[in-house]
Amino acid sequence: MKITSIIAIYAMFWVLAAFLVMPFGIRTHEEAGEATIKGQANSAPANFQPRKIARRATILSLLMFGLYYANYVNGWLGPQDFDLTLLIGNKPDLPKSY
Repeated sequence: MKITSIIAIYAMFWVLAAFLVMPFGIRTHEEAGEATIKGQANSAPANFQPRKIARRATILSLLMFGLYYANYVNGWLGPQDFDLTLLIGNKPDLPKSY
């Protein structure tokens, strides 16, 4: 696998991990017991910590990419393992295209 592919796939895993870990530990102003500012959304976080989210996302993405790369090297799962058409017993005969 080329280094550019590794970087691109890791970046996708990092973004996915960031969205997965973002809601954990976030509290609204009401939950934190703080006053809200006029015009502020009720769901706005009171304790948003981007460094903590980035740290958690980095750890999770390293684990996810490590599993992905181990599967890539060892070939544990491939596209044939996710072929759901094999579960269909009676496949209809499709007309041949000309």
